[in-house]
Amino acid sequence: MTKNFRNESMCFACSPKNPIGLKLQFFMEGDTCKASFVGRPEHQGWAGLIHGGLIATLLDEVMAQWLWKNGITAMTAEMTTRFKKAVPVDQELTLEGYLLSDRGRLVELGGRIVLPGGEVAAEATSKFVRVDPESMAKGVLKVAKGRSSGIAKKEPEE
Repeated sequence: MTKNFRNESMCFACSPKNPIGLKLQFFMEGDTCKASFVGRPEHQGWAGLIHGGLIATLLDEVMAQWLWKNGITAMTAEMTTRFKKAVPVDQELTLEGYLLSDRGRLVELGGRIVLPGGEVAAEATSKFVRVDPESMAKGVLKVAKGRSSGIAKKEPEE
């Protein structure tokens, strides 16, 4: 029997089981995946501002959650991030992820972080590659060549 890797996840961004994780909760609103996040002092880079690496993590996760909520198992292959405004700690941010294109094994998404006043503080576009969840649970990554068939096996590195 294959274990369910999703239920046993210690994902830093979304798992309620990770003691140091962000414990983000995502939901769909129309065609957009959303979540809220309030950065704490321990999330700072510059004084009073959320670390840029964490901003990138939030963007990656909201886009990945869009895929998950739409029944697509995929991993980030490429991500381009644009930081537009400083993001202060102690303010409720809105995370948004949305589909840009679906080309078989490659899915492109967009994401953004919106400040309380409605300004976009950061945005990203990502390319995700579809993967076979059963192989991941066994420690092997199989990249899907298409939507429902044609799996290519890639052995894990040791």
